[in-house]
Amino acid sequence: MIERSFTKRLTSGLVPAVPYLWLGLFFLVPFLIVLKISLSDPAIAQPPYKPVFAWSDITGFLSALDLENFELLTQDDLYFRATLSSVRIAAISTILLLFVGFPIAYGMARAPERHRSLLVALVILPFWTSFLIRIYAWIAILKPEGLLTQALMGIGLISDPIEILNTEWAVYIGIVYAYLPFMVLPLYATLEKMDDTLLEAALDLGSTPWRSFWTITVPLAMPGIIAGSLLCFIPAVGEFVIPDLLGGSETLMIGRQLWSEFFSNRDWPLASAVAILLLIILVVPIVIYRDVEARRMEMRP
Repeated sequence: MIERSFTKRLTSGLVPAVPYLWLGLFFLVPFLIVLKISLSDPAIAQPPYKPVFAWSDITGFLSALDLENFELLTQDDLYFRATLSSVRIAAISTILLLFVGFPIAYGMARAPERHRSLLVALVILPFWTSFLIRIYAWIAILKPEGLLTQALMGIGLISDPIEILNTEWAVYIGIVYAYLPFMVLPLYATLEKMDDTLLEAALDLGSTPWRSFWTITVPLAMPGIIAGSLLCFIPAVGEFVIPDLLGGSETLMIGRQLWSEFFSNRDWPLASAVAILLLIILVVPIVIYRDVEARRMEMRP
């Protein structure tokens, strides 16, 4: 009996320890490594930074760390402009994703139940193809002599090729296309659970369909809206591939600056400082979402 009680306590203690162990190994440890590199100085060596950690000289190692890279981020407005541009592009893209994804998710949730599994499969079908190949396909579509220009000229809407590639519009198109499933699926999961009798009752009481949508559907879908927006906004802020391939050299985003510092300039300490800055920016909406969800759960009866 005592042995069984001990095993039960051990098991109940190990179960909650697993996620903390996972976060410690795959988030906290890499974060500490990046933080250590951000406090180092660049060097022409392997690895390209100093000091390198050594158990034999911990005092000297700690004294060699400094905040010069973070000071450089505050002095050079390039990183400030890149950060603002990234947040702006990600926010606009998230709004566009919401406008595109909400009708799709609503239609899926109101479709006959026997068709919903097929519709969900169609939404996630693009994931079966390489992300890079899909973005390269958009280059063929958006370039001046591409499929979009040919189609518009063929139906007589335009007479000259349109310049979309290497603009911010191309970045918005690429982000909306790439992240649309991340917006649709949380919305669909929320809307599918909505009770249709609420809308019927509102209509019986004299409410218009548009008013019922804003007063019933949107508030009930808010958890899906917030979750989908975060799933799209957070990775879009640090996006590199889409702005690099579709946006051209004029598109300024923090992900491209991070890539440039790491692989072009070989300045790992400065790139790590940029990564820490990006992480701090992304933690803010996560904390806000957590607080909103905590308040919502407290308000439940």
